[in-house]
Amino acid sequence: MATLYDTLGVKKGASADEIKKAYRKLAAKYHPDKNPGDDAAEEKFKEVQNAYDTLSDQEKRKQYDTFGTANGRRPAGADPRDFNFGGGGNFTINDLGDLGDLFGGIFNRGQPGRARRPQPERGADIEVPVNLSFEDSLRGLETKIPVEVTTACRECGGTGAEPGTTPVICPECNGRGVVSESQGLFALSQPCPRCRGNGTVVEKPCKKCKGSGRERRTRRYTVKIPAGVKDGTRIRLKGKGEIGEAGGPAGDLYVVTRVEPSKKFERRGADLVIEVPVTYAEAALGATVEVPTPYGDRVSLKVPAGTQDGRQLRIRGHGAPKLDGSGKGDLIARLRVSVPKKLSKKERAALEELQKLSHDDPREALFS
Repeated sequence: MATLYDTLGVKKGASADEIKKAYRKLAAKYHPDKNPGDDAAEEKFKEVQNAYDTLSDQEKRKQYDTFGTANGRRPAGADPRDFNFGGGGNFTINDLGDLGDLFGGIFNRGQPGRARRPQPERGADIEVPVNLSFEDSLRGLETKIPVEVTTACRECGGTGAEPGTTPVICPECNGRGVVSESQGLFALSQPCPRCRGNGTVVEKPCKKCKGSGRERRTRRYTVKIPAGVKDGTRIRLKGKGEIGEAGGPAGDLYVVTRVEPSKKFERRGADLVIEVPVTYAEAALGATVEVPTPYGDRVSLKVPAGTQDGRQLRIRGHGAPKLDGSGKGDLIARLRVSVPKKLSKKERAALEELQKLSHDDPREALFS
C-alpha cells in the first residue's frame, strides 16, 4: 500500500526541506492550470496536496507515523488501548503513566481545540537567463525580461471563491479547523477533512482558478545589467519570485547573464587578453604597434627589442569594468611572432645574409 511518503517520492525519514522541494516539483507538474481538462492530473494534484498537508505539519506527521493513517485514526480492528510506537513492542495507555502529557498534541481528552492554521511560508525563488553580447556585458544596459509567475487570481482576488461570494465557515467543524472522535478512554482530535484545518470552505469555486485562488501570468520586469558582468553573473530582484503561502513573503527573482564569447578577447576575471601578431623584425628590433580595445578605440604598445613569441604585455585600465566599482581591469597583449609564408627575392636575400651573420644557436640548450 502506497504511503504519503511514496506519493511525494521521498523516504520516511526525509527532512522538511526535502518534503517541501518534492511537493513543489510535483505540484507544478500536476497543477490544474497546467493540465486543463485532465482529470487524472487533477486527482494526482489533490493526492500530492493532501500528502504535503500532512507531512509538512509536525503534529500531523507525528500522528501519521504513529497510526499509519493520514487522518490519525487507528487502523480498522485495532484495540484503541494498544498502539505500536516503533519501540519494538506494544504499549497500552496504562503503560504511559505521566508520559501521557508528552502526547498532548495527539490525545485531546474530550476537548476539541482549534487546528493550527497554515503558517506563512516564503515563496519560491525564480531563475531566468538573459542573453548579452560581449560588448553589452562590458557597457551594461537596462532591459525588460518576461517572467512566468504564480499570482493571485485576478478574477476572485485570491479568495478562490466565485466573484460576488466569499468563503464561509466550515459546517463540519464550525470554523474550529478540527473534528474530534471518541476513542473510548480519550477523544482524538484531527484536522477537519473538509476544510483541511482552515476553518472555512469555498462553496462556489472561482471558474477561472478552479478554487485555487491563483493563476499563472507572464510579467515583465525591468532589470539593470551593470557594466562588467560575466557569463553566469546572478542579479537579484527581491520579492519578484513566486508568491508566498498563507500570506508569506514572495521569493526572489534571479536574472542570470549568458554572455556571448568574443572573437578577439579572452576574459580572465576583469582582465581581457588579446593576441597581437608582430613581425620577426619588430620582435627582434623592437617597435611600437597599435592594439584595439573592446571599446572601439586603439592604444599604442611598445614592443621591446628581443621579444619572444608568447610574451604578454599589460596595458593598464583597458580591461573589463569591475563590479565593485573600483575601476577596470587590464588589457593583456599576448605577442605572436608572425612568420611570412612567402618571401620576395630581396627578403630572402636579406634573411640569408642575416643567417650568415647570426651566431645565435637557439638549440644550444638542448645539448647542454
